[in-house]
Amino acid sequence: MELKTENIIYEYDSGTGYAKRALDGVNVTVRENEFIGLIGHTGSGKSTFIQHLNGLVKPTEGRVLWNGRDINSKDFDRRALRGHVGLVFQYPEYQLFETTVLKDVEFGPKNLGLSEEEALERAREALAMVGIEKEFYQVSPFNLSGGQKRRVAIAGVLAMKPDVLILDEPTAGLDPKGRDEILGRIAGIQKETGNTVILVSHSMDEIGEFVNRVLVMDEGRIVMDDEPRVVFSRLEELDKKGLSAPQITYIMRDLKKAGLDADTSALTVEEAKKSILRALKSPRGPY
Repeated sequence: MELKTENIIYEYDSGTGYAKRALDGVNVTVRENEFIGLIGHTGSGKSTFIQHLNGLVKPTEGRVLWNGRDINSKDFDRRALRGHVGLVFQYPEYQLFETTVLKDVEFGPKNLGLSEEEALERAREALAMVGIEKEFYQVSPFNLSGGQKRRVAIAGVLAMKPDVLILDEPTAGLDPKGRDEILGRIAGIQKETGNTVILVSHSMDEIGEFVNRVLVMDEGRIVMDDEPRVVFSRLEELDKKGLSAPQITYIMRDLKKAGLDADTSALTVEEAKKSILRALKSPRGPY
């Protein structure tokens, strides 16, 4: 599996005096079993970019390739592509519409042409993956909590069994418990299925904890593409682009400045804890 963009450019109102370039020569290759974080300030082009990846938006110039084939060529089946590249929009619960949870999750597989039996099996499997209990299957999705609605909406895309799952701010508007629950489920699904996940987020803590590759967008371009530790070590550059790093990164940097031999590449609380304890036990002492 390979999803690739070749120098894609996208302009709103192209060919007019009001043309505005949202993407400016984006080259990205997405491969199997990657967990990618996509970050950038509001208006940097993140949402426009991900909508190109399953053919919802066509580039003004350049190509989007799925396994080497241009998805915007006349003979390419973009409907089938959306079974391979699933996109969960921000606040996906607003797209719930069926009378029961089970019917809502069945909709995607049925739309792919699967039988009632196959769609039902996929829906049950997807709901189990996101942690929705059977007692809710026949309940109206509108009677669920915010976090449950979000999980049902994600299940609707998972039921199509995509090779690539793209999530646009999946924890937006959720409380800390709901946030942790959603992210934990997504990380578990990625490990269990081996699918590629692209997570769009404004939370650097989310990105630092879960992903293994970070793409940074700025003014419609990919300006950084590397491992989280490498990207978040470039604090000054991120600051200039209106971005930040995980809170742990700043804490460890301040401890280092104060004289503690702290690991400034730590991205999670657990990593920071181990580093601090190790430094405190060092023969040199904490200072």
